[in-house]
Amino acid sequence: MDNNQPKPQNQLSIELNPQTTKVSYSNLAIISHSRSEFVLDFATTLPGLPKAQVSDRIIMTPEHAKRLMNALFDNVSKYEAQFGVIDLGGNKGQGPQQGGGTFNLADFGPFGGGKN
Repeated sequence: MDNNQPKPQNQLSIELNPQTTKVSYSNLAIISHSRSEFVLDFATTLPGLPKAQVSDRIIMTPEHAKRLMNALFDNVSKYEAQFGVIDLGGNKGQGPQQGGGTFNLADFGPFGGGKN
């Protein structure tokens, strides 16, 4: 590509610096909202630990939450087209620690009394 050509105005340049970029692993997301914002808490739960540890909280506007939802849908669709359908396990009478590598959040009861 010719570096002298101007970038289109709708193109965003993003830098990922390995020394300053925080990386977190999450196998649990708790989502709540108010009229003006969505709150996404990302946590990690491991067998034998009494609590899930929230590592990151992301707060965004409803418009950005919908854009994120659309981007995730698009990426999951592309992933499944390339690698096959993602099996969520179906919770066939198995508890959260049995069967596949996932669990149903409803098996754990209500969280925090807020709307999800």
